Amino acid sequence: MGEQKVSLVSDQKQMQKFVKSLLHDVNALEYMLENGWFESDVLRIGAEQEMVMVDKNTFKPSLVAMEALERMQDYPWVETELAKFNLETNLEPRIFEKDCFARLEEENSGKLNRIQQVLDGMNTSIVLTGILPTLRKYHLEMENLTPKKRYFALMEALNRQLIGQSYELRIVGIDELLVKHSSPLLEACNTSFQVHLQVSPKEFVKMYNIAQALSGPMMAISANSPIVFGKRLWHETRIALFQQSLDTRTTHDHMRERSPRVSFGRDWLHESIMEIYKDDISRFRVLLSSDVDEDSLEMIKNGDVPKLRALQVHNSTVYRWNRPCYGISSNGKPHLRIENRVLPSGPTVIDEVANACFWLGCMIGLAMEVDDIRSKMSFADARDNFGKAAKFGIDSKFTWFNDEKISAENLILQLIPIARRGLESRNIDKADIDKYLGIIEQRAIKNMTGARWMLRAYTKLIENTNTDEALSVLTATMIQNEQSNKPVHEWELPSLEDLKMYRPSHLKVSEFMLTDLYTVQKDDIVDLVADLMDWNTIRYTPVEDTKGKLVGLVTARHVLRHYMKKQGSRKNTLVSEIMIKDPVTITQETNILDAMKLMKEHKIGCLPVVNGDELVGLISETEFLQIADRILNRF
Repeated sequence: MGEQKVSLVSDQKQMQKFVKSLLHDVNALEYMLENGWFESDVLRIGAEQEMVMVDKNTFKPSLVAMEALERMQDYPWVETELAKFNLETNLEPRIFEKDCFARLEEENSGKLNRIQQVLDGMNTSIVLTGILPTLRKYHLEMENLTPKKRYFALMEALNRQLIGQSYELRIVGIDELLVKHSSPLLEACNTSFQVHLQVSPKEFVKMYNIAQALSGPMMAISANSPIVFGKRLWHETRIALFQQSLDTRTTHDHMRERSPRVSFGRDWLHESIMEIYKDDISRFRVLLSSDVDEDSLEMIKNGDVPKLRALQVHNSTVYRWNRPCYGISSNGKPHLRIENRVLPSGPTVIDEVANACFWLGCMIGLAMEVDDIRSKMSFADARDNFGKAAKFGIDSKFTWFNDEKISAENLILQLIPIARRGLESRNIDKADIDKYLGIIEQRAIKNMTGARWMLRAYTKLIENTNTDEALSVLTATMIQNEQSNKPVHEWELPSLEDLKMYRPSHLKVSEFMLTDLYTVQKDDIVDLVADLMDWNTIRYTPVEDTKGKLVGLVTARHVLRHYMKKQGSRKNTLVSEIMIKDPVTITQETNILDAMKLMKEHKIGCLPVVNGDELVGLISETEFLQIADRILNRF
């Protein structure tokens, strides 16, 4: 949404005025396209860098965006994002030629270093990642929304569109995530490296379709978002999370189709960029308005180039993974761009520039080799490839040209020579082509992306420690490797010894509690509880009702005492007869040290964790012993 001044639509008159401006903008854009107003003799590239900020001690989100910007008032290229733990930088547009990629890497590294110097004074580090591993659901409450009018307006507008009671995430990978959330701030989980390619209007349809076809393989080789809330999900979970976090639809007992605001699209482009804008206006109601002070049609009559602000505001609330963009160049001429939103942030700057170089080379290379990509593959296959790549990353198998079935790594290796020819046609420096495409080639050969590295590292760590420490070690190692700017295919897997500043005492119960619970109900027989405890080597079993409400707790000591008293009796004893009917409980927000103190005061070895009356987890002396060991080992 940039710096556009937007607001919530407050009444019908405001809505009607904005829609009128929107329709004028569409007509103005169509006129400019038909009459050759657009810049078409130059090719530029650009990029936007999103980032997450974390506390240097806990490696959890650092909510310092507004304070950091106060200290960076001389940096006009850095700005806010949706959440207080995010920032974004705008990188300079540059001509697509010669050393543009080397200069892109230099600029991005330089700006990130300048931001990091400021953040050093705030005990905060930058992390380049598609989704921060240590992010937790409680970080996504509305209190952590960046306090700017346009963000509040967007959240409220989406909530007004919500048909159900809440936003839901349902994502299945190695693990499974099923969770509800009260706001669309879940969107703030995602950070990306958005790459722009300026194209001429005459070439837009061809180039946009190529971008769509490339989305699957590009995501497969660049995936960097496999972990959400401690769950190992898709290789590029940003795709599912972004769509579901803004999905205001709900299920019905009929088959009427409703399009999500986040989508890959429904078909190839056929005639013009106008198909996209008209489709988006037709399918999606206006969410936000703006005080438009220009009459775009009147400006056209006077020979002036309009900003098309109404169209840009609406375009900013419909999230295509390849987004069309309208802009005005420094020479005053309008231009068109394709914004690639598929690429995640990180793992390093050099990896990001390699992704950009590969995508841009493929765009030009395929345009040189293929007149119309629609004759080579179906849109259904392009969309299917996109979905497969999001789920399986480098392990995907695609349907490519002429119905060829091919693995992701083999397709990437086939595309590299095409990208090279495309880059050579733009007179890109040979050393840079070798450098950046060499990184892509090694990722494919070694089957190693950011997502693959994270999944292997986390799976190794979680075998030896709790979820929180594993995620903290993972994030700390990512920061170290990011600062070295060593490409991800060269990263070594971390060990617990890599973490020097882990501080469990700062954490909440939600970081350590067990959530995979064995429970019983009060009408079950005690024999069932005894066997459950024996089979699963557990000492505590929560008792819940059919709605998941906590109604009691059974301990191994209660079960043992029961059998000592029973002494041969054949009568079935019910759980309700031996359970603790009013157990001491805590919430997910309770500090670890406070929970330990509570257990000591009550002389108990287990605390059920509740959200209201609902049982959500359990923490026992076993977890506290692990925590105590970590605390003692750090001091």
